[in-house]
Amino acid sequence: MGPCGLILTGGGARAAYQVGVLAAVAQLRRDAGFSGSSPFPIIAGTSAGAINAATLACHADDFDGAVDGLVHLWQNLHVDQIYSADAFGIIRTGARWLRLMSLGWAVARWRRTQPRSLLDNSPLAALLHRWIQMERLDDMLAAGHMHALAISGSSYTSGQHVTFYQTHKAITPWLRSQRIAVRAQLTVEHLTASSAIPFIFPAQSLDLDGQSEWFGDGSMRQSAPISPAIHLGAERILVIGAGRMHEPPGSRRAALVTGHPSMAQIAGHALSNIFLDALAVDVERLQRINNTLSLLPQQAREATPLRPVEVLVIAPSRRLDDLAAEHQGSLPPAIKGLLRSVGVVGEGKGASGSALTSYLLFEPSFTGELINLGMSDTLARRAEVQAFFGWPAQALQCDPAAMRRRKAGFAETLPGALTQSG
Repeated sequence: MGPCGLILTGGGARAAYQVGVLAAVAQLRRDAGFSGSSPFPIIAGTSAGAINAATLACHADDFDGAVDGLVHLWQNLHVDQIYSADAFGIIRTGARWLRLMSLGWAVARWRRTQPRSLLDNSPLAALLHRWIQMERLDDMLAAGHMHALAISGSSYTSGQHVTFYQTHKAITPWLRSQRIAVRAQLTVEHLTASSAIPFIFPAQSLDLDGQSEWFGDGSMRQSAPISPAIHLGAERILVIGAGRMHEPPGSRRAALVTGHPSMAQIAGHALSNIFLDALAVDVERLQRINNTLSLLPQQAREATPLRPVEVLVIAPSRRLDDLAAEHQGSLPPAIKGLLRSVGVVGEGKGASGSALTSYLLFEPSFTGELINLGMSDTLARRAEVQAFFGWPAQALQCDPAAMRRRKAGFAETLPGALTQSG
């Protein structure tokens, strides 16, 4: 079987779902009698998925340990480890941003009153520097545990979608309309740039061809999320999404907004378009190409540069907006106050603006449920996963509850990773 690629998409706190899927994949792999190096020599991550991707790549010599570490991380995350959630932090960013929107003409002349984003994500940068050992990536590539890692970002400076990739193999950078690939030594700054949700988190400066450019979330303008893994040589690709690929019949009417939508509802809709829609379109495009190639005679297939790529997509079986609505009350008071000003109110079935909340709800009550959902969705498709990897079909040797109790041996090597002081 050809090289297997892994695509981890964006979605803020929704990316905890990916960890549940990976935990189930790791368990199925152990049941099949495999262990050690990662089954994904090619990994492409975007936005919050880039953080998960970098963790897996930097510990590709111990896939089980890397996954255990991610489970430990996401099960213990809190909002204040991702962005400033205290009243003073909100005043410095969010409140000033809202004030500027209402009094912008009067105060814009004072440069210091122009905030860069709604929230300050400096705690995330500090956490990543403690958590991810990016210096190990070169060792993993040199030892053959990894072939390539790709991290995507969107340049506010040039308007281009850029995929930064690191590899030891001779891979020619690709160029498409508004999409370019650049070989680079990946750093934590690439991760913070890729995960800088527009308007929510500030842009990150990165070097591009010797010049500094400002980058934001890699899901923006990412018309072909699967493309980087294919360019890097993947012949089979597991795609883990952060939102439902298809809504069941009748769900659209139930989800209709009554009355004029709030700013939170509009923002949630815009973020869903950025993070979710491109993936669904790209998967459909790939499936059409595969179907077309299957209809061609052998000689015609050999004459075309296109090749079939086997793809397995695992995405949430539940609406994550609805799941987030059940946990909006776990946000810190200052954040709830800020979000209330743009229309995020209530909790449970009567909640409003939960689509926006789902990207910011870095609390164990929500991320824990996402991990459980990822495990359940993957185990429900056990036969498909085993066939995709070529593993023998065997019954699950460990129940999901026991999987969640596995000791995170990888995380124990980083005792300060989950504390503010480190």
